Amino acid sequence: MAFFFEAVCTVHSLFSSNDFNYNTDGYEGDGAEDGKSQDGSETLPYIDESPTMSPQLCAPQGPNDAISPTPPEGLLLGGDMEKGLEMKKLVLSGFLASEEIYINQLEALLLPIRPLKATATTSQPVLTLPQIETIFYKIQDIFEIHKEFYDALLPSIQQWDEKVTVGHLFQKLASQLGVYKAFVDNYKVALETAEKCSQANSQFQKISENLRVKGPKDSKDCTTAVSMEALLYKPIDRVTRSTLVLHDLLKHTPKDHPDFPLLQDALRISQNFLSSINEEIDPRRTAVTTPKGEARQLVKDGFLVEVSESSRKLRHVFLFTDLLLCAKMKKTAVGRHQQYECKWYIPLVDLTFQTQDDSDSFPSIQALPEHEIEEMKIKISVLKNEIQKEKKAPKGQSRVERLRKKMNEQESWLLLHSPTIPFRIHNKNGKSHQFLLSSDYERSEWKESIQKLQKKDLQSCVLSSVELQVLTSSCFKLRTVHSIPVTSNKDDEETPGLYGFLHVIVHSAKGFKESANLYCTLEVDSFGYFVSKAKTRVFRDTTAPQWNEEFEIELEGSQYLRILCYEKCYDKSMLNKDDNEIVDKIMGKGQVQLDPQTVQSKNWHMDVIEMNGIKVEFSMKFTSRDLSLKRTPSKKQSGVFGVKINVVTKRERSKVPYIVRQCIEEVEKRGIDEVGIYRISGVATDIQALKLAFDTNTKDILMMLSDMDINAIAGTLKLYFRELPEPLLTDRLYPAFMEGITLADPAAKENCMMHLLRTLPDPNLMTFLTLLEHLKRVAEKEPVNKMSLHNLATVFGPTLLRPSESESTKGQHITSASDIWSHDVMSQVQVLLYYLQHPPISFAELKRNTLYFSTDV
Repeated sequence: MAFFFEAVCTVHSLFSSNDFNYNTDGYEGDGAEDGKSQDGSETLPYIDESPTMSPQLCAPQGPNDAISPTPPEGLLLGGDMEKGLEMKKLVLSGFLASEEIYINQLEALLLPIRPLKATATTSQPVLTLPQIETIFYKIQDIFEIHKEFYDALLPSIQQWDEKVTVGHLFQKLASQLGVYKAFVDNYKVALETAEKCSQANSQFQKISENLRVKGPKDSKDCTTAVSMEALLYKPIDRVTRSTLVLHDLLKHTPKDHPDFPLLQDALRISQNFLSSINEEIDPRRTAVTTPKGEARQLVKDGFLVEVSESSRKLRHVFLFTDLLLCAKMKKTAVGRHQQYECKWYIPLVDLTFQTQDDSDSFPSIQALPEHEIEEMKIKISVLKNEIQKEKKAPKGQSRVERLRKKMNEQESWLLLHSPTIPFRIHNKNGKSHQFLLSSDYERSEWKESIQKLQKKDLQSCVLSSVELQVLTSSCFKLRTVHSIPVTSNKDDEETPGLYGFLHVIVHSAKGFKESANLYCTLEVDSFGYFVSKAKTRVFRDTTAPQWNEEFEIELEGSQYLRILCYEKCYDKSMLNKDDNEIVDKIMGKGQVQLDPQTVQSKNWHMDVIEMNGIKVEFSMKFTSRDLSLKRTPSKKQSGVFGVKINVVTKRERSKVPYIVRQCIEEVEKRGIDEVGIYRISGVATDIQALKLAFDTNTKDILMMLSDMDINAIAGTLKLYFRELPEPLLTDRLYPAFMEGITLADPAAKENCMMHLLRTLPDPNLMTFLTLLEHLKRVAEKEPVNKMSLHNLATVFGPTLLRPSESESTKGQHITSASDIWSHDVMSQVQVLLYYLQHPPISFAELKRNTLYFSTDV
């Protein structure tokens, strides 16, 4: 075993800057602070047996054995392959040493089981058999899994070379996470049972407070005393550590190595498992003592936008076991440690949730027009594009840093101004506070975490100035969220997320105890926050809804898909809330990571999200933006989709295609007040049904339109323009439109843009003007439907102008943010916006005007 300890020492000396540290209580390792005596008031609740922090492992053995801070020669002089191989070995060696410690901890938990069972059948049992089963549930299984893993990994590292593979071992370990799921589900009950038994039986209390954990085989220290509560937490902590190791193994494994796909699969399984674990068993660190003499622990923290003095402020909010604390980061001089300043706190026993109707004390704040949010997204995406170009340029590093700083400012502005969903809390003995969130999922998480803690026997508390200062100071160390979620804070090697279109079919759900009116919403992350993208229809009075609805969701650097299941509220007294209130009850929620390797295949990937006993089945697949938006002429010229507009109008003997007129009429009849009309995805299966009906000229098309969801009709109109073999504003005039919109002189721009319209074929011009007036009427209802002219231009601009194909884009896959919001796309939006903001344009006027203007702008 000395081999492992030597390797671990090497890891520690090489990467003391926190690149590697697989300790058992924190990936970053708090070093000496975490190792304080258990008598200290700021001690962490769980001991640190990290191999990398253990003095007996890393201390020099003699005067000539001091560890050099420089990497071994092979790491510096060898090629990338050799370096990667050595790094991988070091990572595995460090992990194996910590795995040995973990096995010893599990073994310490198992030791008292046999004597406890022996007394269970006597007249004076320490514990009953059911209590033993509850407290030590699945520990034996977890021990056997990791003992087998350790025994298989050990010879691989001892006989290390480039041919050794370990991916299958990690894949098998990940596949057995079902045992951990069972352990996690029982974890809270196990802790409560152990606590009650300790209070009721002094003998068990003595056992549970003094379990003996063996040291590593080659260490001189025989055993260490650890509490049962600390050891029961170790399995939960271990999954997180294993996931972090998989990240580093992938970083140092070539993509063509046999291990790579296996490690990637193991990481995907582990991450999905972690995201499904209930929050209440997340790592909690002790801060100070509560009035009842218990340790105050951090349960949850994160950045939220608070409405304070009628303006938005970014706060870091900390939820402890007995109070909620709102803090802001102090401005400190360069080189000084950052510190928090407490803005306010509320004891959980005094905290209530309020709606707008309950209190007049909440400050009102004007939401920014959505087009300003969209414009900022465009600016951020252009900056990302510039950063990527500068990275490739010689001596571009200094400019990259300036661009990153600017992008950080813009992303921070976006995070501050985009949230709109109110989250209101009230102190029974004081004032009320209002936060704004971007996602109902996030609001539900905060509310549920607080309500769970409020079920306990809490006491009100008033912190002295010293206590408050100590608690606020501890927040910097205790926090689990270290920076605001902006891409400029991410490492270059981190995944940039997916750009394109995610197709999702929400199949069904089961596990409901009572019949209800049920529907689902889909959220994806974009620019650092989550946004709602789609919604199923309401399935009435059922315990097993069968939606089978398909949605196409645009992704902008997305890494996660969330599904929320709601019970629809039909109580009219609850519906008169402000625009952003969500009154429907969340029945369950869950999320999955969008793994590029899984979703980018041509086949559908089926998955299940488990939420509060409910299982939602769904399938998904990803399409890159270029493939999804590619214009492909239809082979059947008898239909309307994929057929040139002049062919359709000539056949119909109309000036504007029938499909355009009917969809517009239906939207104006019953969809013009619909929130997010043309932005919210319609059900893909409904859209395909309408497409088939229009293509085959079905007689009952009007009946179908009147019965169909309005978002599906809006989606059908968008799909028609998207699938035209040539854009409505034509390929030939596209360069001229792109040049004309950039003209600075208003008169020149007016002449050019009007002349370009006049140059369009009559069917194209009439259809464009019809659509233009319709979109203006939709925008007139912006206070209700939230669709401004700018929003509509963003939706329709690329659809009406994007060229059918160009040599510059052939064979290229659009996967980066800069490609989605390229200068071309921005210009396409600006062209349509110009016409939408222009006074009414008459077909007759255009044709009467004889001003000649060259299209060669």
